[in-house]
Amino acid sequence: MPALIPTDYRATVTWVGTVPGGDGLRAEAGDALTLGWDGPVGEKHSGRTRASCARVTSQYERGTEIANTRQLSVVCATELAAIAAEMGLDAIKPEWLGATLVIKGIPDFSFVPPAARLQAEDGTCLIVDMNNRPCIFPAKEIEKDHPGIGPKFKPAAKGRRGVTAWVERPGTLKHGDVLRLHIPDQRGWAPTLPLQS
Repeated sequence: MPALIPTDYRATVTWVGTVPGGDGLRAEAGDALTLGWDGPVGEKHSGRTRASCARVTSQYERGTEIANTRQLSVVCATELAAIAAEMGLDAIKPEWLGATLVIKGIPDFSFVPPAARLQAEDGTCLIVDMNNRPCIFPAKEIEKDHPGIGPKFKPAAKGRRGVTAWVERPGTLKHGDVLRLHIPDQRGWAPTLPLQS
């Protein structure tokens, strides 16, 4: 029995980019995103492993080598527009967020379940790790272009920052590609329910 259910929800890729090496988070727009087993080829966040960060300090001391389930940052155009409106900006550039992909077409995108898949028609497939919580690094990038506005990012982006993801099947993604959402075949966690046999 399959463990993942194909849904009727599909997303269209509207933007692709990569974050070059170095200290900053700012991404650079591109025409296509080549994905290997380690993530986007030549991207700052690629690699089979990574140093643990603030997201997992309850599990590991910062800097511990762990599996890299944050190879990509996928954000939703609709959620970016809502962030921009709340901040009083015309738009939020995906470059400021260090985004890898911008998609449109899946409602409540930042809360698709962990382990969901986003699969392109050619089979290229991403595994959703989890909701990507807002942090101060995009705020710093926004502040460079809009002084005084950067601190508004974190509260405006809560629940709208997209998801982190990693590559299940390599391939290439480009503008206009369609990704179908597949979700795990299980109910939401409910620890107070009696055990089922």
